[in-house]
Amino acid sequence: MGFFSAARQGRKDDAELGKGLWRRAHDRFQRGLDRFHQVLEGVEDDQLYGELLEIANELAALLERVRLVCMEAQRRSPNEGLDIPVGLAGVHRALSKAGNSLATTAEAAAMLRLAVGPVPVGAASVRRRAESVFQQVADAERHLSDEGPGPRQADIPG
Repeated sequence: MGFFSAARQGRKDDAELGKGLWRRAHDRFQRGLDRFHQVLEGVEDDQLYGELLEIANELAALLERVRLVCMEAQRRSPNEGLDIPVGLAGVHRALSKAGNSLATTAEAAAMLRLAVGPVPVGAASVRRRAESVFQQVADAERHLSDEGPGPRQADIPG
């Protein structure tokens, strides 16, 4: 990504995600994905690489869902700081857990990459950790839908 396209994306992110809590949740998830892909680049075993690549692609598909949750949360409760809105605490908790789980998934992939010799169970440990990421993103979506549509910014007096 070039300098101008990065600056343009940054402004778009500021507009859609704000500069506070929801932006941080999104960016943390994205950094976890970047780390997973960095680990993937060093895998020499073709079979393990194929398994990890499949998991990486599935995790990457979650980024758009995380972005939509963060955008909707920002729309409902604009946030430029780090205060967690009471009505969206479950959403934030699930997103935080998803970011943490993604980091541990990348760590598990890194450990497999460093393994000496063939890995008898392949990427099963990474797959198990990735499953928790999928579940936590679904939890964030569920918490968001449980809260209802919420007030639109234009409906808030003042």
